[in-house]
Amino acid sequence: MDNSSGPSEVLDKVAVALSGLCLVHCLALPLLIVILPFSGQFSDDHLHMQMLILVIPVSVVALTLGFRGHRHPGVVIAGVAGMIIITFGGMVAHDHYGLLTDRLLTIIGSLVLAITHYRNFRLSRHIANPNSE
Repeated sequence: MDNSSGPSEVLDKVAVALSGLCLVHCLALPLLIVILPFSGQFSDDHLHMQMLILVIPVSVVALTLGFRGHRHPGVVIAGVAGMIIITFGGMVAHDHYGLLTDRLLTIIGSLVLAITHYRNFRLSRHIANPNSE
């Protein structure tokens, strides 16, 4: 029995970590802004665009590789939904609907994407080792 992680499993783990980083960013940054007296410098900085450059390609590759093995379309559909939500939050809501909407959409999208990658990982692991669960 081979316990080594395939490319899909590694990318799913990376994608879960990146989604978690988005979540931590969205929850921790408002606290930092309240705590730091010079928080005005953070108002124009927009980390979401930089995170999307990492999150979207990793997610697309991980979900594609996973789908090739497990063939569960719901995983891909949920992943695409999560990516759309975080992209809309980072690119549209941030500028047009305000910071609260931006944060809510990013948190929701990050959670959807993290759960999806976890599911993709589990399905891929089950395909690689059917007797492991």
